[in-house]
Amino acid sequence: MAYKFRVILDVEEDVFRDIIVADTINLEELHFTIAKAFGFKGQEMASFYKTDANWEQGDEIPLFDMSDDGTALTMEKHSISEAFKRKNDKLIYVYDFMSMWTFFVEVTDLKDAANENLPLIALSFGDIPDEAPEKEFTGEIVLDDEDEHDIFNDKNNFDSIDDIDLDNY
Repeated sequence: MAYKFRVILDVEEDVFRDIIVADTINLEELHFTIAKAFGFKGQEMASFYKTDANWEQGDEIPLFDMSDDGTALTMEKHSISEAFKRKNDKLIYVYDFMSMWTFFVEVTDLKDAANENLPLIALSFGDIPDEAPEKEFTGEIVLDDEDEHDIFNDKNNFDSIDDIDLDNY
């Protein structure tokens, strides 16, 4: 079995790759395949993020386990067949957290195919810009004009550092 992915780079101009991989690989191998398909060496930190149909970012699947107990889900521990169960399943992929190259990864086809000569770049469209675009990070708190200034000027909204019990942290 093979998975065909459309991997779209989040930039102004259209840049994408169609990649075919064996169903036996894990997300770490998919990470390296995507990085190489877009001309990166694959040496930077990266993560996949679960997402819904609207591309809303969910739980992280990092390259390395950074949990205290060593039990966090990582790319190495997560097969693509676990991450992608059917056509149109999606993940967000972020490569190089200093540059924040962001990709939209979607299964476009599942094929009965021999695992020979995989991974394969089936289609390459567009050129990668020299630099990643600036990302705008927004919070979920929505303030109207009246509340915007009051919330930051109200001293009751902030705890005093002297009142924090540091033994609890």
